[in-house]
Amino acid sequence: MSRRQGRAAEVVPPPTPVRRLRCAVYTRKSTDEGLDREFNTLDAQRDACEAYVVSQRQEGWTLVADRYDDGGFSGGTLERPALQRLLRDVEQGRVDIIVCYKIDRLSRSLMDFSRLVETFEAHGVTFVSITQSFNTTTSMGRLTLNILLSFAQFEREVIGERIRDKFAASRARGMWMGGHVPLGYEVRDRKLLVYEAEARTVRRVFTAFLDTQSGTETARLLQADGLTSRSGRLLDKGDVYKLLNNRTYVGEAAHKGKVYPGEHQPIIDRALWDKVHALLKESPHTRGNGTRNQTPALLKGLIYGADGRALSPTHTRRRGRLYRYYVSQAALKGTDTAEQADPTLVRRVSAAEIEAAVVGQVRALLCQPEIIVGTWAAVQVNDPDLTEGETRDALHQLEPLWDELFPAEQARIVRLLVERVTVSSTGADIRLRVEGLASLVRDLGTGRATMLEAAE
Repeated sequence: MSRRQGRAAEVVPPPTPVRRLRCAVYTRKSTDEGLDREFNTLDAQRDACEAYVVSQRQEGWTLVADRYDDGGFSGGTLERPALQRLLRDVEQGRVDIIVCYKIDRLSRSLMDFSRLVETFEAHGVTFVSITQSFNTTTSMGRLTLNILLSFAQFEREVIGERIRDKFAASRARGMWMGGHVPLGYEVRDRKLLVYEAEARTVRRVFTAFLDTQSGTETARLLQADGLTSRSGRLLDKGDVYKLLNNRTYVGEAAHKGKVYPGEHQPIIDRALWDKVHALLKESPHTRGNGTRNQTPALLKGLIYGADGRALSPTHTRRRGRLYRYYVSQAALKGTDTAEQADPTLVRRVSAAEIEAAVVGQVRALLCQPEIIVGTWAAVQVNDPDLTEGETRDALHQLEPLWDELFPAEQARIVRLLVERVTVSSTGADIRLRVEGLASLVRDLGTGRATMLEAAE
């Protein structure tokens, strides 16, 4: 037997199969500038990452079919659509390695990146930056990662400070720096220009508030005129005060409590702005008291609609003239659907007309014989010596004295004589107080001189 034949045949073990590692390439760009080009920065990042994955083919690296590209998203937040989709694939075990061009493409926040690394480690996923060689599965790799992330976060904060300083400097020059475009303006070539169709609404808000001195009344007038916001919603009280306090309308630019002259044209002149803001400095309660003193409501608390609900006094000014009304509560609140359906109900009545009608009817009733007799009978309960003639003379004194009385005294007499006024589409029904007539006679019994004291 030969030596070759006597040896046992050597067995060569088969090669260990290389584990297949699925690689996902993630790319990001903070702005969307240039993304419409045929070959942009996201494509450049992806080509570099794919070339690196191909170079690691002998290690079992293979590309996954899906693309994870976030164009126009900041690295300071994790709320990015492609990143969120990548994290879902990691949790479902579809990815083994995440490949990025630089670590700041994945995140610029140290805290956010720490959370991402915890998620990767929990699912056995490795993160690789092709321009910064390290491995997150080792302590040295994590140390290197934290150092790099600290610089990335520092760079992000420096960029943020630089942007804020540039923004403040631009606002100091009165430039428009974007954001919500105020009603009455439009943006062209990054500049605010007056949009006249909406500017008329803004001017109406300021003039209406100057006339009414009330945000609630201003909103009611605007809604009655059908004036809306840009979205088509009727302007309310909150909208009124926002517009009144927006310094853009007077041609100024505000930034962090400081006010600068703006580059844009104003919609409101300075004189109107100053008058409105002089009113705004007063408390609503003070303004309301002043308005109520200027606009006495003789029938407040006495006038009702046909449905039994009280009508409230209100007013408005147009072209310097004051107009007063009594309005239903449903109309004030904008819930007058039922009133619109019922033709007998009155939504609004002129205060001057209804007050003149009530006073005229009261003055006419005081001369009626049955009213005089009824009043004399009521007076005799407390003053049996008063004759019917004296009662008649006392009631007749009211006619020449009425126009000489102050509004407060007129209101007192109306409340003394009138129990209730009910208005409907067919007219007004007035109910008098007999006991009030008796009290009035006793007051008038002291003579004309006493009544005139109330008018002086």
